[in-house]
Amino acid sequence: MIGVIWHELFTKHLEGYSHVECPQRVEAILKRIKKSPIASSLLFIEAEPAKIEWIERVHDHEYVKAILSLDIDEAVILDWGDTVATKASPAAALHAAGAGVQAASLVLDGKISSAFCCVRPPGHHAERNRAMGFCIFNNIAIAAAHLIEAEGLERVAIVDWDVHHGNGTERTFIDDDRVLYISLHQYPHYPGTGNSSTTGTGKGEGYTINLPMGAGAGDSDYLAAFRTCIIPALDDFKPEFILISAGFDGHEDDPLSSTVLTTSAFRTMTVLLKASAEKHCKGRIVSLLEGGYDIQALVESVEEHITALAT
Repeated sequence: MIGVIWHELFTKHLEGYSHVECPQRVEAILKRIKKSPIASSLLFIEAEPAKIEWIERVHDHEYVKAILSLDIDEAVILDWGDTVATKASPAAALHAAGAGVQAASLVLDGKISSAFCCVRPPGHHAERNRAMGFCIFNNIAIAAAHLIEAEGLERVAIVDWDVHHGNGTERTFIDDDRVLYISLHQYPHYPGTGNSSTTGTGKGEGYTINLPMGAGAGDSDYLAAFRTCIIPALDDFKPEFILISAGFDGHEDDPLSSTVLTTSAFRTMTVLLKASAEKHCKGRIVSLLEGGYDIQALVESVEEHITALAT
């Protein structure tokens, strides 16, 4: 069974506030996949809140305390203007941070074969002491850190195909040789990081792989990068678990990018990563929702992604 980790709180974050990263994103995904031909292969699981110590492996104590102590009735801007919190946001962020850990633990225990975490707020831009790019806590970094520090894994791979570079995830593991971070992203583009010359520091040198893609890059460009760079890098690293920052904003219909991926590209990329997981880590693979802002393109792409996980 494929786990789909979700919570009603994910539909409450930013409720009543006009924002491109809106509650309708997860509402539409859940509606679509519950009617999908693969619905019988899916196990819908309510997300559990993260423990504070999980989050503080990645974020500073004072930052975590500040977020979780927010008591607000109106929208509050958390950074330079694009990351906003409303009344339910602290609880939603806490559960989004817990979802990846929960999914990874269920996969490790053999209770599900793989998982898609249908979460919001997203996470990969969040840095140690600040929210950024719609992200409050770095959900995927929290999951990876848990696999290493609590579960004792020695090699975790994160593949980030969101159209925006995951600056927060990169900085979390920039000097850590236990996490291989690979990102494909439009460049130059928000947040301005992700140059190919950034490859890690100290022990982590060579364990960060940035694959900047120019505006107008499409299926053939991304799949070539997978076959010539990403899959060979995974073969060299031999991960014990693969995590995916699954952003779908590289779709040709998305309003926040100039990348022109088709829906089927997300299925093919998933197939390739699933095969790598089966080769190296008993199929252990978990994806977490990041971006994707055209609702129709998003739901179709997510369905293709989950279908590939299930077949």
